[in-house]
Amino acid sequence: MVINPIYKLLVVSTSTVHGSGFLDYIKEDFVKFIASDELLFIPFARPSGISFDAYTAKVQDALDDQNIKVTGLHEFQNKKKAIQEAKAIFVGGGNTFLLLKTLYDLDLVHQLRVQVSKGTPYVGTSAGSNLTGLTIGTTNDMPIVYPPSFDALGFLPFNINPHFLDPDMNSTHKGETRETRIQEFHQFNSQPVIGLREGSWLKVNQGEIKLEGSLTARLFRPEREAVELAPGLINF
Repeated sequence: MVINPIYKLLVVSTSTVHGSGFLDYIKEDFVKFIASDELLFIPFARPSGISFDAYTAKVQDALDDQNIKVTGLHEFQNKKKAIQEAKAIFVGGGNTFLLLKTLYDLDLVHQLRVQVSKGTPYVGTSAGSNLTGLTIGTTNDMPIVYPPSFDALGFLPFNINPHFLDPDMNSTHKGETRETRIQEFHQFNSQPVIGLREGSWLKVNQGEIKLEGSLTARLFRPEREAVELAPGLINF
């Protein structure tokens, strides 16, 4: 599996794990990865209707103790130039359909691809992680808006399913499991899907993909049994 060796990606399942605050569990890796005291934040996924200013402030509060200046992309008149000049980019979680539609509406999808292809570090959590794959077809979100395309940024030659959940054998719920949903996706789509459990993330650097965190991830491919990927380098 070929990955552009220029890409620097942190593809994170979630910004918050149970029992800790926003970005707390991944902050050390986050800060080391971006290697910058300036961060451009893209708040367009907008979880729970929070304002862009409030969402950006939440990221700033989380990184204050690291002396990192966070600026929201919505604050710039010339958003393409802001992306061009960014030292590091963070795309937060929320609704993936809303995030992608906004980026298409503002004509920023191509600019993000160009900037990351130049080596600018990109961190995504949840919806921001969905964008790193080929399409957003394996998001867990409801399609509250309709983007002009489901094509994502395409940094990775597969799709991401953040917040991947294993079946609860003690549950009385008889609806589809997450694995069943991904199998449905593969009835019409050929790309692999990696299910990232909470507290896990992919680090992409120098053409290598490494699964970080203490948990395994689940790899789905059409017409093949799903397999568990152990933490460490991923090759498939």
